[in-house]
Amino acid sequence: MGAYYNEIDPYAAAWLRNLIAAGYLPDGEVDTRSIMDVSPEDLSAFDQCHFFAGIGGWAHALRLAEWPDTRGVWTGSCPCQPFSVAGRGDGMRDERHLWPYWFALIEERRPRVIFGEQVESATRHGWLDLVCSDLEGIGYAVGAVGVPAAGIGAPHIRQRLWFVADDIGDGLERLFDGRAAAGPVGRGGEACGVADDDAGCREQRGEELLDGVGSTLGHDTDGRRSSFWSRADWIPCRDGKWRPVEPGTFPLAHGVSNRVGRLRAYGNAIVPQVAAEVIRAFLEVRP
Repeated sequence: MGAYYNEIDPYAAAWLRNLIAAGYLPDGEVDTRSIMDVSPEDLSAFDQCHFFAGIGGWAHALRLAEWPDTRGVWTGSCPCQPFSVAGRGDGMRDERHLWPYWFALIEERRPRVIFGEQVESATRHGWLDLVCSDLEGIGYAVGAVGVPAAGIGAPHIRQRLWFVADDIGDGLERLFDGRAAAGPVGRGGEACGVADDDAGCREQRGEELLDGVGSTLGHDTDGRRSSFWSRADWIPCRDGKWRPVEPGTFPLAHGVSNRVGRLRAYGNAIVPQVAAEVIRAFLEVRP
């Protein structure tokens, strides 16, 4: 029946529908209910299910990685506010800690493959330990790795934790070329199976780590790395810092309709090009 998208924010949900109608994302249904109100039976007819879907970053990443629209998969980026350094720091006591609700659906429906993402600071609150324990407890093998957006050429760090769960399990230790353990990998660590700017990793894996990720990166004639984000727009923020956003974001002057909605959607979105590298790494061992 296609894809299921669960997104509670009305603006992001409308954006999703527009992207689906234009053919940028797999055809499917956008459900604006809270994940707490979704039942396992609601999901039985869908090939792909995307939770906390935002503006469709995971669905786009799957296409970038050439994952067929009809191949079953679940994705999700649980709300980061309980664990973000910009949040209250309540961790799993925060009412926005929604992993238990997503896991309840996973336990009932048992999707073959699950991809997910979270801010890396969530590891300090035990979030990854909980995710791994829950999934492994029902027979999944889980691998996780920390990869920044800068690892694929973006002009900002945006360090994130990425995980994949496979209900088969055997051979998953090769998921990130044998160098990423089932746990967080911080900047400067030894694991670098997906994308890392560490010199030692570049020597091991070659230029393809940063410079050979399909259409994401190119090269200037003088050999310097260039990318989609080389043309990024930069916006001033209230803390006095300037931050890059997708090219073409402007004009976003005060008073322009939907300015807040657009910025919130950008801020909550994953970087699909990083997610695509995680998916490609999985496909190396699970084609």
